[in-house]
Amino acid sequence: MFEFSVIGGKTARDIIGRTRQQIVAEVHDTYLTHHAGDSVNPNSYFLRFPEKPDSRIIALPAYLGGSQDVAGIKWISSFPANIAKGFPRASAALLLNDYETGYPFACLEASQISAARTAASAVLAAEQLTGGRTARRLTIVGAGIIARNILEFFTDQEWSVDEVVIHDRLPEYGEAFAAYARTSLGHRARTEANLTTALTGADVVVLATTAAEPYITEPGTFAAGQVVLNISLRDLGPEIILGARNILDDIGHCMTANTSPHLAEQKYGHRDFIDGTLAEVIRGEVRPDGDQPVVFSPFGLGVLDLAVGMHIYRTARESGEAVAVPDFFGETQRW
Repeated sequence: MFEFSVIGGKTARDIIGRTRQQIVAEVHDTYLTHHAGDSVNPNSYFLRFPEKPDSRIIALPAYLGGSQDVAGIKWISSFPANIAKGFPRASAALLLNDYETGYPFACLEASQISAARTAASAVLAAEQLTGGRTARRLTIVGAGIIARNILEFFTDQEWSVDEVVIHDRLPEYGEAFAAYARTSLGHRARTEANLTTALTGADVVVLATTAAEPYITEPGTFAAGQVVLNISLRDLGPEIILGARNILDDIGHCMTANTSPHLAEQKYGHRDFIDGTLAEVIRGEVRPDGDQPVVFSPFGLGVLDLAVGMHIYRTARESGEAVAVPDFFGETQRW
């Protein structure tokens, strides 16, 4: 009970790289556990800085029941100015706690975990909402780490994709991502400088940017049947949300913090545009019609971090990749 382990980012990345299909399965089961009410997922807590309005550090506490029975908290920072310095925007740590005693038993570098659970959620939603693993064109808007992880998960889930189209405001990032998609993942990939052209004709669209407010606002931008994975949550204007079938990961969480669905609620004064949750789609209780675009907006649940974190922790312990910290707890007896 008093053992404590540390798992670094390289180990986490290595485990993710060889177990992506298992991670998608963990995320699938976690959505169902959460839907069944066997979880506690409070609102995220945002630490903001008056002199850095674009930066924040977010605390995501959660408890996940089912087969996991674990509590914990992810502490993740987002400092967009890091990108101009040439290193990632986000950094994070995940602390796991034993449910019986409350004692923490592991600390994991969690930017990899956060990216993996986001990617697994996106690819799971694409499969559920398209009814398969096929896309003639997959368009990805944003050429950062989250976008790379999502394409890696599409690849390891054995999707058949004829063409990957990448759009980024900075051409050098788009070209680097397209080269990686071709050489490392085996896709036919290219960049497209014009956003409208990139979106037109795509079966699946992934929005993975750092946008703070909507820039895709023109009604009719997306066609009936297109599946839009609104991963960055703020790219789409209320007009787009109103004209789509909308699936969320958790309605209460997603309708906060000026996400695209939250902005639509504020503008139109109702939530009638929400069709249901991804768990309801998985259970067959909700099936969006193909008469409109389908938008999946995942706020990102702390229970998903726990599920992926536990998967990495167990795998690292079994393979000897976890680093034990002897005597982490200074006192283990009351007297």
